This record gives sequence, C-alpha cells and structure tokens, in this order.
Amino acid sequence: MKFFQSIRFIILVLFLSIHLPIVQAQGNRDFMRETGKIYVVVGVILLIFLGIVLYLVRLDRKLTKLESQLNEEKNEQPH
Repeated sequence: MKFFQSIRFIILVLFLSIHLPIVQAQGNRDFMRETGKIYVVVGVILLIFLGIVLYLVRLDRKLTKLESQLNEEKNEQPH
C-alpha cells in the first residue's frame, strides 16, 4: 500500500510542477510552446511513464517466477 501512496504523491507533485507554471502564464496561453519547453515537459513525462512501465513489467516477471517456484516446491513435497 505504501508503494501506491508514494506513486500518488509523485503524480501529484508532477502535476503541480507542470500545472503551476501554466497557471502563472495566464496572459500568454502558448508560453510553453513558444519557448520550446513543452517538448521537454512531454519528454520528461514520457521517460517517467516508461520507467514506471518497465519497472512494473520487471516486477511482474519476478513475481511470476517466484510463484512458479513456489508451485513446483509445493508439488514436490511428499504428502
């Protein structure tokens, strides 16, 4: 459960860090596009998303391997 709480916190911080500069630039709605920083923001978000996805895939593979090992050990034990 702490993992999901920390993920929620990270998403909130990312949202605020992206949202606040946009709110401050209300006079110029295309501020991020004009300065070219929108591509940096999108790139960082994509990198973070890909990192989370790769981590979850790796974790799923490890869990599947452990589950299969437990099932094999359970089947090998004499009754």
